[in-house]
Amino acid sequence: MTQVSAYDVAVIGAGPAGMTAALYAARADLKTVLLERLSAGGQLATTDVIENYPGFPTGVGGLDVSFAMLEQAQRFGAEFQLAEVNRLDLAGEMKQVATSEGIITAPCVILATGTRPRLLGVPGEKSLRGRGVSYCAVCDGAFYRGKEVAVVGGGDSAVEEAVYLTRFASKVHLLVRRDQLRATPVVQAKILNHPQVEIHWNTVVEEISGETKVEALSLLNRVTGEKSQLAVGGIFIYVGLLPNNESFIGQVELDEYGYVVADAEMQTNVPGVLVAGDLRAKNLRQVATAVGDGAIAGVTAQHYLDSLKR
Repeated sequence: MTQVSAYDVAVIGAGPAGMTAALYAARADLKTVLLERLSAGGQLATTDVIENYPGFPTGVGGLDVSFAMLEQAQRFGAEFQLAEVNRLDLAGEMKQVATSEGIITAPCVILATGTRPRLLGVPGEKSLRGRGVSYCAVCDGAFYRGKEVAVVGGGDSAVEEAVYLTRFASKVHLLVRRDQLRATPVVQAKILNHPQVEIHWNTVVEEISGETKVEALSLLNRVTGEKSQLAVGGIFIYVGLLPNNESFIGQVELDEYGYVVADAEMQTNVPGVLVAGDLRAKNLRQVATAVGDGAIAGVTAQHYLDSLKR
């Protein structure tokens, strides 16, 4: 028989938004469960150093902050479960969350499933994933000690991770689609004259090749039309993000990019369903904004549950 567990609030996703939402909900004496399929922290846990989170003037490790956030939420009574969410039923007053560990019911659900890396969509990317194709320098960078690697992208994440990879790689090739970086000036300053980094402007990857692991990239210069081969041992891809919305598509309002639409109180168009963090349709996706969303969602959950008692 499938186990059914009842809660006041079910938070789906244990990134900084989800953990903060769980903290605020549990602190309001609501029976709260925090669901995560991998490990606490989300993308935060895979970030080496966060330099722009208030209160840490010299920076702080993403994994350290992740563990501290989870511990704090649990201290106030939030229950943490490692489980895969297979299906959501968000209609009606009592929502249902079907997980790999059983069914959870709650009148309030907070969606904090975050995002995942966008793929390049070129030959060799999927077949060589985990064998030289990576989307996380902190996770895999140490495997490339003394080797040449490539990083694709021109935003903050791509530049930060390229700099991080210089700890291990003998040389880092930064492949930028345009003739300038999109990264903020303070981030750009770290790489523009870095001795271990070569920037390839107006360059895109057409193919990733290798028999059992990444060996080379086929490149195209978008301005000159010149094609070339670049021998590398690994490629790290940072070309944007996609929202993790598969389990509730068609149940809540999404914008044209698939992000969840919500008001200033994190309320979606479905009563009792809130959203927080990178999954929400907004302009800035940072740890600080995720924490802010989570705090508002946790308080809104309390107000919503109070309204049901009236």
